[in-house]
Amino acid sequence: MPDKTYTAENIQVLKGLEAVRKRPAMYIGDVSSKGLHHLVYEIVDNSIDEAMAGYASEITVEIEEGEIITVSDDGRGIPVDIHPGEKKPAVEVIMTVLHAGGKFDKSSYKVSGGLHGVGASVVNALSKWCTVEICRNGKVYKQSYERGIAVDKLKVIGESKKTGTKIRFLPDDEIFKNVHFKFEVLSNRLRELAFLNKNLKITLHDKRTDKKEVYQYEGGLQEFVKFLDESRTPIHKSPIYIEGERENTPIQIAMEYHSGYTETILTYCNNVNTIEGGSHLSGFKSALTRTLNSYAQKYNLMKNGDKFSLSGEDVREGLTAVISVKVSEPQFEGQTKTKLGNSEVRGAVESLVNEHLFTYLEENPSVAKMLIEKSISAARAREAARQARELTRRKTALDSHSLPGKLADCASNNPEESEIFLVEGDSAGGSAKQGRDRKFQAILPLKGKILNVEKARLDKILSNDEIKTIITALGTGIGSDDFSLEKLRYHKIIIMTDADVDGSHIRTLLLTFFYRYMTELVQQGNIYIAQPPLYKIKNGKQEFYAYDEDEKSEIIKQMNVDETKLTIQRYKGLGEMNPMQLWETTMDPETRTILQVSMDNAAEADHIFTILMGDDVAPRKKFIEENAQYVRNLDI
Repeated sequence: MPDKTYTAENIQVLKGLEAVRKRPAMYIGDVSSKGLHHLVYEIVDNSIDEAMAGYASEITVEIEEGEIITVSDDGRGIPVDIHPGEKKPAVEVIMTVLHAGGKFDKSSYKVSGGLHGVGASVVNALSKWCTVEICRNGKVYKQSYERGIAVDKLKVIGESKKTGTKIRFLPDDEIFKNVHFKFEVLSNRLRELAFLNKNLKITLHDKRTDKKEVYQYEGGLQEFVKFLDESRTPIHKSPIYIEGERENTPIQIAMEYHSGYTETILTYCNNVNTIEGGSHLSGFKSALTRTLNSYAQKYNLMKNGDKFSLSGEDVREGLTAVISVKVSEPQFEGQTKTKLGNSEVRGAVESLVNEHLFTYLEENPSVAKMLIEKSISAARAREAARQARELTRRKTALDSHSLPGKLADCASNNPEESEIFLVEGDSAGGSAKQGRDRKFQAILPLKGKILNVEKARLDKILSNDEIKTIITALGTGIGSDDFSLEKLRYHKIIIMTDADVDGSHIRTLLLTFFYRYMTELVQQGNIYIAQPPLYKIKNGKQEFYAYDEDEKSEIIKQMNVDETKLTIQRYKGLGEMNPMQLWETTMDPETRTILQVSMDNAAEADHIFTILMGDDVAPRKKFIEENAQYVRNLDI
């Protein structure tokens, strides 16, 4: 157990609180639903840091009526003694001064996800009101704040033998237009944190509906991998687990091979999801390739002997893995903490995996043989895919003669202002071509449903005509070794399908393809979903469009006309709209609504795609039953 000394002297003040309220997006990303939920994560991360340091075992998050959030833990409690520099209680400094916290002082926290010391003060600044209660030194302390400013002194309000911190806050409706917390959004992140912190108990209680979930995983990352592979068929009994420390870096890895072809590797540093990977991912990939090749050669498992070697893609086919490292001085590339830059971590992970994985293979020869056979099979398919990819690559030159015949390209050569609509069917494609603005809008009609990439190898995927057409039109190439975001010909890729079950299925197939094989397009926010109207409501010469049932009811209510005198048309497909209607409702940037596809939670995205597009019916049925209320259409 580390030294328990944690007092005001450990709190270092780097900079005074500035205009967080004027530029909130700088600190929480945005002021939409994403930024709103980020407030909760900031406070929870502080409690997680207490757990990682060995002082907390339980965290509770409550959503109360009125969208009030309470986060409590059983850690040491924020220090309450007077800060030597600020001459105020340490808790007041932490809650009201930007860049103040124990994270800069390594005697307080060896590792920390909240690296910049901005969390609590930013949440406080963006809250209408906030209170903090601390159990420490046998007493209960409390202080209140309004919009980041203390409104009273820290005072003792009782006695307690427990220790811990409870922060309660109401987000400011002057900052956030829609203050509404979603149970599912918080649930996904808290479950992920519980997987990453073995045995830590995290409770989420929605007092608005009395829904409660408790996350606690004795198996940690091994249970995480099983969760990700819920709808897949593993080819060995239980996940391979590697744990150890190298270069003062604690490392945990769980990995499992399944009968499918998709590769899923999630990486974390100090509980932060490094969605762009980094040095820990590089070290893992390198060690995995080397170890499986070494084992195969040692036991002569490859027919062509030493002349034949397995590539990284071969050995990662059908792999699901979670890598978690704890780094005392992490270097994240960029403001978004999405790529780990510490070069020493690569060597640490590589060394640990080399040693432990080879031992595992030696001790489990039957599993080792299955993995090598799967990798050899993948290598044969890779050669076929290489030939198909080469053919696709040759067709992706920017010369207009190489573009697909059915693509109606735009006049602009500037990708930043160009957008492409992937349209379901020739009929809607024809209307879209006539209705579009040719200067910057391209149209690519798609015939029928594309291949379900969740169940196919890359060579088969590349032989699918519709997928080949999409790859050629976008110009980026495909696959981890060939994809190039710089070659993307349109910065907005808009999926435009009918508002029915078939349209929903086509949309899911396309999203699965982009998520699995052009992940960067999802990560960088290049993928959008068009929102065509469901109804046209006509009252004489007046025409209105409604995008859902609620909007239809609201329009009819505002018209204040007998409903029998109205003409209400329900659109079954895009093809029912003429070019001008399609332009006005769905394509005109001035009037349309399009949804940007984001990947805030890679684990949940992977889990959902596997459930929806995998072989196992039971989890899919369960998912649909639980989520039917949130979506307009579902394909079963």
